[in-house]
Amino acid sequence: MAELKIGIIGCAGRMGCMLVRQIAQTEGCALVGGTEPAGSDAIGADIGALAGLAAAGVTVGDDAGALFAAADAVLEFTAPAATVAHAHLAGQAGTIHVIGTTGLDADQAAALGEAAQGAAIVWAPNMSLGVNLMMRLTERVAAALDDDYDIEIVEIHHRYKADAPSGTALGLGRAAAAGRGVDFDAVAMRGRDGMTGPRKRGAIGMAALRGGDLVGEHTVIFAADGERFELTHRATSREIYARGAVRAALWARGKPAGLYGMADVLGLGD
Repeated sequence: MAELKIGIIGCAGRMGCMLVRQIAQTEGCALVGGTEPAGSDAIGADIGALAGLAAAGVTVGDDAGALFAAADAVLEFTAPAATVAHAHLAGQAGTIHVIGTTGLDADQAAALGEAAQGAAIVWAPNMSLGVNLMMRLTERVAAALDDDYDIEIVEIHHRYKADAPSGTALGLGRAAAAGRGVDFDAVAMRGRDGMTGPRKRGAIGMAALRGGDLVGEHTVIFAADGERFELTHRATSREIYARGAVRAALWARGKPAGLYGMADVLGLGD
């Protein structure tokens, strides 16, 4: 089978360079291009060299449409508005789009679904195997334990992370709500300050911490009178996200148009 031709949106950033290195070491993949916003100092630079590798003979551009036309799959960890615009390009070109962007609102998520009518789009709040297993476990534990067990989700990330709670924390919250058969938005408590009164029964609490260079830690707490049960995932390297993204691109090859998640990629369906 021919190599999967992969492009990267945001190829000069920290995650973009990690993706370049992952593609270089993954059999069956070929890097064919990457983009940065117009005016970036990285435009025209060799993508391999930017990632600390030997020159790849592929330079950074600023034309996302051309990238989607040239690639079989495009990987992206950027900002919500840009991601939605690029998803529409993917739908028009029929190109696989693997999205690790977090912080999308409901309208933006719906826009991804519309774009996925024309292409296979894989979107996940977190692309690591461990986190996706944790989401499935969270759903099952929440289904097994009643409202006597309060659910709290705590996450901590590096000081530069712009959105809070993290996309992964929200995904864990939705998993817990699905396990209990309730609407997440109706029971989520995204922060407490001042005289908030007693905790509401059935609420799913969320707390976001920021500091240092922490890649990401998430804990789901099930607390009842007399005992506490916790699920925790600690990421120590962004490589886990890059590996997941490339794996998702390879998995999506030949798949029909549609919006997929990492549970589909990893075969975690019931």
